[in-house]
Amino acid sequence: MLLHVRFLLSFLCLFFSQVILASSSDYHERLLLRPLPQNALLASFNFRSNESLSSFEQQNFRYLPRSVGQILQHAHTKELHLRFSFGRWDAESWGARPWNGAREGGTGVELWAWVEAETDGEANARWLTLTNALSGLFCASLNFIDSTKTIRPVEIFQPEGNHQDANLHLLHGALPHEVVCTENLTPFLKLLPCKGKAGISSLLDGHKLFDASWQTMSIDVRPVCPTDGGECIIEIEQTVDMVLDIDRSKRPRDNPIPRPVKIEDITCDTSKPYSSQDSCYPLDHVLEPSWSVAEIFGRPLKGACPLTAAEGDESETVCLNVPPERDVEVRTQGYHAQRMREGGFLRCYELPTGEDFDLFLAEQSLETTIPLPQSPLYATRSIVGHGQERGGVQAVITNPSDAAVDLAYLESLPWFMKPYLHTLKATITPTSDNSSYTHPIKETYYRPAVDRRRGTHLELLLTIPPASTLTLSYDFDKAILRYTEYPPDANRGFDVAPAVIRLLSSSGEESPKGVYVRTTSLLLPLPTPDFSMPYNVIILTSTVMALGFGSIFNILVRRFVGADEVEKRGLAGLKGVLQGKIGRWRARFGGKGAKEL
Repeated sequence: MLLHVRFLLSFLCLFFSQVILASSSDYHERLLLRPLPQNALLASFNFRSNESLSSFEQQNFRYLPRSVGQILQHAHTKELHLRFSFGRWDAESWGARPWNGAREGGTGVELWAWVEAETDGEANARWLTLTNALSGLFCASLNFIDSTKTIRPVEIFQPEGNHQDANLHLLHGALPHEVVCTENLTPFLKLLPCKGKAGISSLLDGHKLFDASWQTMSIDVRPVCPTDGGECIIEIEQTVDMVLDIDRSKRPRDNPIPRPVKIEDITCDTSKPYSSQDSCYPLDHVLEPSWSVAEIFGRPLKGACPLTAAEGDESETVCLNVPPERDVEVRTQGYHAQRMREGGFLRCYELPTGEDFDLFLAEQSLETTIPLPQSPLYATRSIVGHGQERGGVQAVITNPSDAAVDLAYLESLPWFMKPYLHTLKATITPTSDNSSYTHPIKETYYRPAVDRRRGTHLELLLTIPPASTLTLSYDFDKAILRYTEYPPDANRGFDVAPAVIRLLSSSGEESPKGVYVRTTSLLLPLPTPDFSMPYNVIILTSTVMALGFGSIFNILVRRFVGADEVEKRGLAGLKGVLQGKIGRWRARFGGKGAKEL
């Protein structure tokens, strides 16, 4: 009997292990570490899992989180894209954006989705259901994306999945004022199979993530159908990209304040004529700084996630983008393999199971530098003008390539920011070699705002000639709000969502996810009343009411009589009472002398 039990247990263990290995290809994760100029480090986390469409429709969730799947089914959402971002990507110093900007969002929270509905009203109702459900799931203020913050883009977004439904409505909303914090990271980690306990997700710590110079978290859910006619799947992809300062991240938590370096530890440039004992001109660092995964993230990797794929290139979980002569030390006992790809600049490692994994890069002088990919566009946007009544917006888009670029430009403005479309101007500089591009605006889609009902939707199709700069500008009016519509920090201003730029396929776009560039958000000052005036009015009104009421009450109630009309008995009685009180006072405080008197 005991042998049968042991055989059954061994069979069950073998069966479940084979099931896990067979289904491990449905979940993949990868971490890319790429040093950037100015002692910066790009850490890109990617998590991807699949679920068959039949299992999804039957609510048989295995790798797709049940919380997300039920929300999508209840709101009839076929494709979802959610972004949590803060900071600014320095394209001039760091090069092109990760994932070509396809996994990047504007400052704050950005959401767009394809919802299945028969009419626009039904689509708006399901969009409201989706935003409220996601607000509770991710502890964010997505429920504030109402009709005034919702638009229907035309050309800027294209579906990444394979859709066969004809009644799909694209809706987009943004909250540029939303503050991204640990409350959003915790639900993000709970959607992962290992939930931050193992794998590369064990490095995601709120203290490090939200101390980064630039950070974005993205969640993308889309249907994918193979070209060979196989079964369609529902794919969820979670991405975390951040740029960390190496010197700042290496400081311990108990000593977070940077302190100046001692003078004897600074290497001075003695070739300067003003160099002396009391003056020093520091030399630039010619050595690559030393760092390790444990120093940057505060902890090593807690082994591999058991559900991660274990075959082919998918087993390469951690990758370093460094020159070939860069010395890398692997600090783990369970080190398996190392692979060199992409001309020797990429080193990938397979994580051990159940053991800590750490990479250490010592301080070293390098002769080879990895060329940074050039950004396809540089874009900035700012508010111009002065005064509390009118203003203007100016967007500067630069094309550094040698070929013309076709792009779609989207702006979603609040209803209290009312632009004048006839003031829209597009100027190209330099103009000497761009005579054939006199009209850079090819198409315009404009939907004006309605007070307190919807915002302004402006979408343009533009063409920028090679090595040129396009300047867009327009004027707008500032509306006066009701005093109940101002936030507590009204004098700070109102946040305006960033502009979204997408390179069109005619520009040589290679990624099916698209190439996107987002500008920074704007801070719009509005005419703000003096909120201390209600307090002053209340105090002044109360004082006037007290004086007026008191005077009228005295006139109506108080009785005035002459002194000769008062009875003598009353005067005598009053005089006796006063004399009695004076006598008792003298007896108490006068002492013996008063008694003898």
